[in-house]
Amino acid sequence: MAIAFQVTFDSADPAALAAFWAEALHYVAQPPPEGFDSWDAAYAAEGASLEERTSWAALVDPDGVGPRLYFQRVPEPKTAKNRVHLDLRSAAGAPPGERNPTLEAERVRLTALGAHLVNRLEPDGVNDLCLVMQDPEGNEFCLD
Repeated sequence: MAIAFQVTFDSADPAALAAFWAEALHYVAQPPPEGFDSWDAAYAAEGASLEERTSWAALVDPDGVGPRLYFQRVPEPKTAKNRVHLDLRSAAGAPPGERNPTLEAERVRLTALGAHLVNRLEPDGVNDLCLVMQDPEGNEFCLD
C-alpha cells in the first residue's frame, strides 16, 4: 500500500506562493473544515490571531490524484539550491515536433505568474530539452 504524502514549501508569504503554485499546477485551495464556509470562520471559532491565520496555506489536486501542497511561513530567506525539486511534465507525451513549443508556451505562462528561467538545458542525444525555472520565492523547478 502506498503511503500518502504532501510536499511542503518554506515561504516568506505562504498565501502568495500558494497562489503561484495553484495556477502553475491547476490546483485549488484546500477547503475549510466541515461546518465552516471559510478558513477565517474556522480560525475565528478557535480565537486564532491574524498571524496564525496567515502562517500557512494548503493546496489540493481537484482531481484527488496529486499530493497536497503545504506552504508554511518561516523567518529566514532561502539561501541555497533546493536539494529536492518538482519537475513539471508539461510536455510529457508530446510528439517530438511539439515538445519544444509546448515547453516554451508553458515557460511564458509561468513567467507571467512570477517565475523566471534560470537555465535552458538543450537536448544532448540522451536527454530532451529541460527548462530550469524558479518560482517567485526562488525555489527551483524544471519544465520537461
